Amino acid sequence: MKTNNLSAVILFAATSASGDFNFRKDHDTIRVKDLKASVYFYGTILGLKQIPNGGLGNHIKWFQLNNKVQLHLVESDEVVEKKKGVHTAFNTDNLSEFMDFMKSKNIPFENGKGDKDSVTKRPDGIRQIYFQDPDGYWIEVNDSKV
Repeated sequence: MKTNNLSAVILFAATSASGDFNFRKDHDTIRVKDLKASVYFYGTILGLKQIPNGGLGNHIKWFQLNNKVQLHLVESDEVVEKKKGVHTAFNTDNLSEFMDFMKSKNIPFENGKGDKDSVTKRPDGIRQIYFQDPDGYWIEVNDSKV
């Protein structure tokens, strides 16, 4: 019997619902064209802490957020399609200050609809902005308290 992706998801949900696996976010990995530019952006502009990459070579750099979640950058010529609907999200206690910082660095940001220098306010009251890294990956920064 051949299973499709939906069947696999339903089967996984049914079999794992009984176990408490206590999943936590570990890391995201993105492929970047210019590792040096991305290291500067994530390390210097966004202020993420660079950490050892486990001996994986000079084409891979790891960063860590304050909650220990990591971002792995892998230098590659692979072309990855970027859409705002597929993004990474960070939260901050200082969204207004962060927006001022972005403006001071001439880094454009927008709301969910694409309005420049604007904020989206979700129905639950969370404010969010979107911008792109040097490779065009979309990043959301919001003021949720998660």
